[in-house]
Amino acid sequence: MPDAVWLALALMLVIEGFLPFVSPAAWRQVFERLLAMSDGQIRFVGLSSMLAGGLGLLFLWR
Repeated sequence: MPDAVWLALALMLVIEGFLPFVSPAAWRQVFERLLAMSDGQIRFVGLSSMLAGGLGLLFLWR
């Protein structure tokens, strides 16, 4: 089980690093848009991401 957590973390880092590596300008634009969002909008995006990830884990864990 702990190995799966480290593998998931490593995969997340690879995915997170892909856009800045491939297109730094697009990555910068994403963060500029993020800075323009309100706290409530950012929280909604975070909650949606957590729910999608949790549902994915629920279905894939079986």
